[in-house]
Amino acid sequence: MNEHILVCVAWPYAKSSTHVGQIVGAYLPADTFARYHRLAGNHVLMVSGSDEHGTPILVDAEKQGITPREFVADYHRQICEVWESLGISWDLYTETGTDNHYRITQDFFLTLYKKGYIFKDTMQSPYCPTDRRFLPDRYIEGTCPHCAYPSARGDQCDNCGRTLDPIDLIDPKCRLCGSKTSKLEMRQTDHFFLDLPKLQAPLEQWLSQGKEHWRPNTMGFVMNWLKEGLRARAITRDLDWGVPIPLEGYENKRIYVWFDAVIGYFSASVEWAEKQGTPDAWKTWWIPGETDPAVKPYYFIGKDNIPFHAIIWPAMLIGYGNRNLPYDVPANEFMTMSGFKASSSRGNVIWTRDVLDRYNVDTVRYYLSATAPEGRDTDFTFDELIRRNNDELVAAYGNVVHRTLTFLQSKFGGAVPTPQALSEADRAILAEVEQGFETVGRNIEQVHIKDGLNAAMSIARAANRYLDEQAPWKQIKVNREAAGTTIYVMLQVLSGLHILFCPYLPFSSQKLHEYLGFEGDVNKAGWQLQKVSAGATLPKPAPLFPKIEEPAAV
Repeated sequence: MNEHILVCVAWPYAKSSTHVGQIVGAYLPADTFARYHRLAGNHVLMVSGSDEHGTPILVDAEKQGITPREFVADYHRQICEVWESLGISWDLYTETGTDNHYRITQDFFLTLYKKGYIFKDTMQSPYCPTDRRFLPDRYIEGTCPHCAYPSARGDQCDNCGRTLDPIDLIDPKCRLCGSKTSKLEMRQTDHFFLDLPKLQAPLEQWLSQGKEHWRPNTMGFVMNWLKEGLRARAITRDLDWGVPIPLEGYENKRIYVWFDAVIGYFSASVEWAEKQGTPDAWKTWWIPGETDPAVKPYYFIGKDNIPFHAIIWPAMLIGYGNRNLPYDVPANEFMTMSGFKASSSRGNVIWTRDVLDRYNVDTVRYYLSATAPEGRDTDFTFDELIRRNNDELVAAYGNVVHRTLTFLQSKFGGAVPTPQALSEADRAILAEVEQGFETVGRNIEQVHIKDGLNAAMSIARAANRYLDEQAPWKQIKVNREAAGTTIYVMLQVLSGLHILFCPYLPFSSQKLHEYLGFEGDVNKAGWQLQKVSAGATLPKPAPLFPKIEEPAAV
């Protein structure tokens, strides 16, 4: 029975373009996952968008002398260009600045407010008299009281992962002007709070059932939070850029960016349905009981977003009522740059656009998938990207493809030979390919993206061994039919490989799809072996992957 798979991907902040740490952390694994499920015949909806609100955008727009809307429009365009170049297969990529998102965010706010899960209170908020503004949490920097990390932000410590309030920091300062503690003021201001303590019990009940498939790092983080006890969190801020509070008397305040961004998964689904001309289609994905089996919502994020997606968003959905809760939150660890966490605000990033301008897109996709930080932090290096391209993509997969197809052209004129009786070796390699659909598919379904890729590459290496052992270049000298059978078997193996690699390497899979004589979109071929027909004449091929001769970039 076909499943409904909702793929929700973290919303990149429209204050910069994307860097490879973000791509490997959320977007590429989500795309691989979605592509596989479409091939497998499941119903997939993959949504995300640009997160466009908050003080950091307002501040940078002021520095450039443009409006926040002009500022985010430029970065939204840059981000979308990366998605197109990288081949991210969105069903909808939108932005938080739409009327649709404003309307739905305000509905969430009012519903939770009326049901008693949002309350108004006063709080002490840091104010910088030099900049004459209340400071957002991330614009305050100081020493973490838990791990002594000297560059913790007012909302979270990137070192130990704990969420913070600005008042928790030791020796805080304004990141805009560098004002020290003595110059920061704590001013009283009215705000609205999400009553997380009231939602802790139902949240714990939900988390206690059917979460065996969650990654240990995600569940461990969540349980530590619950053990400490949830605290109410302010969901509004003193600024004039963002979603307005739908109550009178708060015209100079806005709903806080973290609250409205997670609602984006739902608002994007509503927008998608309207754009399809089926305005009620979002209900299939979000209302419990609409499908059998139930919809499985997956949230692809980096580990710094675990509290928002595994605790706060589920709590909001529970409070709102009658909405599907996350099935899995497969949070990745970090891909560091020379040992340090990628951070655009600190300038420690490798921009995705720069890498894509320099290297083949499937080379980039392969390297990032093969080194994905699923269980631990990994480090990006150009040396390793080049090595994996040359030693794995070119020498293993690309090599066996090119050897087979060029031999077919030179010895058989491109015509697929009619096979004779299959040998044990022939049947063994074909069986390994058939088994690959189960193995690779199972790994991707369990969000073990790296293991799935390794399984596919293992089959490519087995194909190389088979080709070397059969040696059709020797067979043809004494038995043309035997050589033809070997090439026929190899064409079936390549047909299997181009589907097994398709979720990871869609561009080269499309090329091989055509080299094998198939028509149409490889992404619609199905998760199965398509046989290459004997007697068909195949076009002349070109290498799937270029060897990189240059030294590593620095």
